[in-house]
Amino acid sequence: MAYLLGLDVGTTGCKTLLIDETGKVVARALSEYPLEVPRPNWAEQDPYHWWDATVATIRKVIADSGVDPSAIKGVGLSGQMHGSVFLDARDEVIRPAILWCDQRTAAQCSWIHNQVGYDNVVAETLNPVLTGFQAGKIVWLRDNEPENFARVRKVLLPKDYVRLRLTGEYATEVSDASGTSLLNVPKRRWSTVMLEGIGIPEDWLPTVYESPEITGYITPQAAEATGLAVGTPVVGGGGDQAAGAVGNGIVRTGVVSSTVGTSGVVFAYLDEPLMDEKLRTHTFCHAVPGKWHTMGVMLSAGGSLRWMRDALCAEEKAEAARRGVDPYELMTAAAAEVPPGAHGLVFLPYLTGERTPYPDPDAKGVFFGLSLMTTKAAMIRAVLEGVAFGMRDSFEIIKAMGVHFTQVRASGGGARSKLWLQIQADVTGEPHWVINVDEGPAFGVALLAGVGAGIWPSVPDACDATIKPVEETRPNLENHALYNSYYSIYQDLYRRLEGAFTSLADLLRTHA
Repeated sequence: MAYLLGLDVGTTGCKTLLIDETGKVVARALSEYPLEVPRPNWAEQDPYHWWDATVATIRKVIADSGVDPSAIKGVGLSGQMHGSVFLDARDEVIRPAILWCDQRTAAQCSWIHNQVGYDNVVAETLNPVLTGFQAGKIVWLRDNEPENFARVRKVLLPKDYVRLRLTGEYATEVSDASGTSLLNVPKRRWSTVMLEGIGIPEDWLPTVYESPEITGYITPQAAEATGLAVGTPVVGGGGDQAAGAVGNGIVRTGVVSSTVGTSGVVFAYLDEPLMDEKLRTHTFCHAVPGKWHTMGVMLSAGGSLRWMRDALCAEEKAEAARRGVDPYELMTAAAAEVPPGAHGLVFLPYLTGERTPYPDPDAKGVFFGLSLMTTKAAMIRAVLEGVAFGMRDSFEIIKAMGVHFTQVRASGGGARSKLWLQIQADVTGEPHWVINVDEGPAFGVALLAGVGAGIWPSVPDACDATIKPVEETRPNLENHALYNSYYSIYQDLYRRLEGAFTSLADLLRTHA
């Protein structure tokens, strides 16, 4: 029996998954690490924590499974997108990595648009330069930390730093590279126009591969650290969203995914690079060779519920610890007792700014409609509904682009809650299916590793062999009609508050 290993360097932890050639999960492991917020709207992590978690989780799945490492025929890598790992000439980390949810680079993004020309940026990358993307972070380092900038010799994405430690190779793949603002997305190679316009040497960047291609092999040093066999091939893998889409079987037209993790993503497969005319969604290279995808991204989906848990649900956390259950179970059970609409309470989930449909780093979270009727349970329900409204924004845009779909596949924490899954179906009006496996990007890149190792001839073949929809949640039409009215209020709130968000951000920057 052949085995495949998928590794996902996420925002909150590293997940490693071992599957066999039928797609059965043999072992899994998770190791968490901290997220640092040294200033408002900043988000950083120590890449060495990623490596420590990688070593720990690989060793654990090998030990738990009892599988001979020589039977592991391939490794796939996924991870949080857009982050910047700055390395010196000795491959030492120069400073903490600046992450995808960091919003410090608004001035640098504007500078890039002016320097390169907005139309040139869009023609090359099919997207504007957003604050989360990598290019702005490189320019920020130049502008604000010139001593660190002078030491830079390589800039890697998070999963590709782990790849370097595993294989000794500077490599990435097209799906993750699409989110740097440095890739020519239609041509699937680094953009000379962007690099020369910004002043970034191409030799700072890794070699770009297609996602199932082999990018390197486990070195003796990495084998000693992890327990993997020397020479095990490591494929390109994918950014977490493209990898998660492979793990959901989003590899042909007609099927889209709706993933509520820390962020929220609606992801649609494309045979050709197709853009929203207002650039509210991202069009990137897919992990399927020669294909693309478009996706709407909200920054604080499950992150909003986690904030609610940590900020306002200490009692639920304590009770969950006493009962040996997940605090979210108690929170959603309370929310289920509140009627749709949460007694007139509407939540805007812009806790870390927003991306789709508003590329606004200054947007803030809002509870609107607080009254003496408002309870904690109503606030929890409003958070669940507000995230669903944010996901609907992306569905509406993708439909308007002319992307037709016949099935929505739900995944992430938002699919494991019956209540939240029903709310998503009710808000969007779309039936939501769950599939037979819910392991996220780690499963997707394990399949990509299987393609690279020759176990399956193509990515669609790998998905067909392992993934099947198993349960449908249909919308309640009465609730959907009610939510249509709340959705109109939700949309109007941003338009009314946009100026106030900017004023508040200016105030915070002045007094930071």
